[in-house]
Amino acid sequence: MDFSVMTLNLRYNNPGDGDNAWPHRYEQVVALLRRYDPLVIGTQEGLHDMLLSLGEGLPEYGWIGEGRYGGHDDEHNAIFYKKTELGLAGQGQFWLSEHPDRPGSVSWESSLPRICVWAHLKSASDPRMQMKVFNTHLDHRSKRAQEEGIKLVLRTMREHYRREPMPMIVMGDLNSVPDDAAVRLLREHAAAPAGGLRLIDCFSALPGRPGRTFHGFQGGEEGEPIDYIFATPDIRQKETVVIRDSANGRFPSDHYPVLARIGLYAE
Repeated sequence: MDFSVMTLNLRYNNPGDGDNAWPHRYEQVVALLRRYDPLVIGTQEGLHDMLLSLGEGLPEYGWIGEGRYGGHDDEHNAIFYKKTELGLAGQGQFWLSEHPDRPGSVSWESSLPRICVWAHLKSASDPRMQMKVFNTHLDHRSKRAQEEGIKLVLRTMREHYRREPMPMIVMGDLNSVPDDAAVRLLREHAAAPAGGLRLIDCFSALPGRPGRTFHGFQGGEEGEPIDYIFATPDIRQKETVVIRDSANGRFPSDHYPVLARIGLYAE
């Protein structure tokens, strides 16, 4: 089962963005997702009406996720998945705080509530092929919140892995460059103890440096990434691409999508 996964910060619908506001980008986002055809997409910053419109434009996908204040209030970290190819066997959401079950909770000087959404997905054609996908968005100001938030994500992933060992993916906008603590913590899991959760940075499948992934609708490559995909070693990494497509000088978002082409094989 060879397929692609993508992380994409959609940029919330801010009328102050003028020509870059969501209504002017929606069709470009749908066209980009159709062009690259990922099996699973982790989005960040999507407001409920934005996600509903994406669902209408991409009816082959289902999606999960609540807003960061609970229900459908404010920004979501949605996980989209192709309904014809994957079944949803489980799902959940937690807040990156000292009270992870409390909607809207904030800790560690985080500027806003931050969340992580997870989905347990099974192949519709071969239920032996399954995986869990975690999608998060770390705080953009507090380094402590970034570090403690990713520690909570990793702790939750390890708990899932102990109960049900299976291939796992974590993706999202980490608001962290490679030298920041949050990314270093993920990379340290490349050498986890035997039987423990191991994670490989999908940028390791990219020749050369990835360059910037946040560009503020300006484009360009110079800089460092803040959007990432990590996967357990039982997911074979084939290729990673930072998608810098534009149309008439316009970009689908203020972040470049990151796409990983990977393989999952039944044992």
